[in-house]
Amino acid sequence: MDIRRHSIHVFPDLAALNAAVTERWRKLAVDAVNDHGEFHVALSGGSTPRHFYEQLAAPEPAKVLPWQATHIYFGDERCVSPDHKDSNFHMASEALLRHVPIPKHQIHRIEAEIPEPAIGASRYEQQLAASLPRDNRNGKYFDLIMLGLGPDGHIASLFPDSAILAEHSKLVAAVHVDKIQAWRISLTFLAIGLARHVIILVAGENKSDIIAKVLGNRPHSETFPVEMIPSSVTPEWYLDALAAELLVDTR
Repeated sequence: MDIRRHSIHVFPDLAALNAAVTERWRKLAVDAVNDHGEFHVALSGGSTPRHFYEQLAAPEPAKVLPWQATHIYFGDERCVSPDHKDSNFHMASEALLRHVPIPKHQIHRIEAEIPEPAIGASRYEQQLAASLPRDNRNGKYFDLIMLGLGPDGHIASLFPDSAILAEHSKLVAAVHVDKIQAWRISLTFLAIGLARHVIILVAGENKSDIIAKVLGNRPHSETFPVEMIPSSVTPEWYLDALAAELLVDTR
């Protein structure tokens, strides 16, 4: 992966990381609203994003952000009910959405609880087609996609060795993740390529090895899903010192 097209930011701790990403969110939201009247952002699941969402919902950030013009989407979802403890929608609701004045019709969740995951994926692709803005070439786009990173290099529910990695015709697809024996619904690389901005939020010592492999010079034979992000996108990496500790040593 050519990291010259990546923007890498390292912060001493999680508090500093969240403060920086909050300011970046604010800047992108204001720019989007000034440009086309709305801010369209896809959220990630995971513990590190949850801490960030809680920061966004705090009184000071929340009162200056354009929530009335914000549309919320999801990068992926577990095939559980929306009130299940493992649901990304449930996590985002608890940490952020119920605390800020986003109109309910502007929160676009994935219907992952229905019995057939492929139908849920198709319905979500239809939601994207109906709700995302168009650029001057009549193409759809997200203003921002937030991503986390798994220790195995997965983003959204794009896991290593899964069939969805080869999906290039759909924006959303269902995938059975063999390593965890579960169905997920996820944005595809085609959808990620529609993002004007992508932020990858990574924290914790357990992510240091994958960060060293992806962004440092630590050799690895496999290609991780995060390394397959389309070249049309310039990923912005926001790391805490623990996630970046081996990166510093190996660069």
